[in-house]
Amino acid sequence: MSKASSKHPWTFASRFRRGAFGWRSNPANTGIKEALTEIKAVNREEPILAAEGAVLFLTKLSPALENIDSSSGAIGTAVNRAIETLVPIITKAPADQPTRRQWLERLYQAHADDQIPYIESLGEFWGELCASADLAGEWAERLTETVESLWGRAPREYGFFHATSMCLSALLSAGRYEQLLALIDKSSYPSWTYRQWGVKALVAMGKTSDALRYAEAAQGRNEPSELIAETCEAILLSSGLADEAYQRYALVANRAGTYLATFRAICRKYPHKPPEEVLNDLVASTPGDEGKWFAAAKDAKLYELALKLAHRSPVDHRTLIRSAQDSVTTEPQFALNSALLALYWICAGRAYETTIGEVQRAYDLTLQAADTAHGTASALARIQQILDSFPQERFARGALAKASELSGDFR
Repeated sequence: MSKASSKHPWTFASRFRRGAFGWRSNPANTGIKEALTEIKAVNREEPILAAEGAVLFLTKLSPALENIDSSSGAIGTAVNRAIETLVPIITKAPADQPTRRQWLERLYQAHADDQIPYIESLGEFWGELCASADLAGEWAERLTETVESLWGRAPREYGFFHATSMCLSALLSAGRYEQLLALIDKSSYPSWTYRQWGVKALVAMGKTSDALRYAEAAQGRNEPSELIAETCEAILLSSGLADEAYQRYALVANRAGTYLATFRAICRKYPHKPPEEVLNDLVASTPGDEGKWFAAAKDAKLYELALKLAHRSPVDHRTLIRSAQDSVTTEPQFALNSALLALYWICAGRAYETTIGEVQRAYDLTLQAADTAHGTASALARIQQILDSFPQERFARGALAKASELSGDFR
């Protein structure tokens, strides 16, 4: 630790003691956010001091978190984001070589001591942290022999070396592409964790086609197909081959937490593609789940398509009710059909944990939209048709009778 860093009164330093947070993750998450805010504030005026603080924080992080219940994954996500935030601060700091060597030694030891591990992903940024090809080359020389020895003993004997990713990252940043590829070839199981560095080396060498083939060769039962597709997509996009990227990789590379998020991600990345074309391609990729894309079609104002999808397979009744509510005055015909479809899937037994209030809300929205569209009698007739199609249904029938206050309206 430099004299400047040791004299600076970092607020986070006293908070991040070994085992400081016990098993509680919320105070730790808050502490991480506050530490990042503190370091970033210093970085605006004193980048070297901020980098010193970042190194100090990363060395104290795992010991402070070692007893936390991390089963939810929240603390791991917070740590990874912290690393992504702090690496550029350390990398861009205008430090001399002796200072940077000292930083790297401290981070290397913290990484080696990381038992959980929390700061494991720091190794993937090692080449960047070196900040020069010369320093990256020094680390490549230091680590390569150990990696070669470890991989050379497999499959007779397996071992673990915490700095394997550091070695591969350093080789890449040092420009030792052929050496990097040769080293990866020595692994008895060249997983994507390692093979991704070979892809980067081939791209840096200008061998785009080889990089794609090299990446696709990693596809397997236990490999992350989304990450591989995302890498290949990025290669083609950077080469100006957007149409090929879309056709080959977009649908897999942009899978998000929801169907709507997936649709939006692809539309953002491929603005030249009509939303309807994107949506139709997505629907075709998930046969039997057409209704899952209802919200995406509504988001794109493709109302007719949205209703067609909702007819083909179930849509959550709450989604349909919200859609009807959102569009009852602006798109009454769409709202009418959305509310009717909510009742249909409830009666069909494809809705879960339905309440009487939800059935009544769908009924009210049906009448409200029908009144705007001048078709109340027709709407009531369609509700009766739904009930007639499911004569065994009693829950919705009773809720509708109560909502209409005329039990004879719906037999």
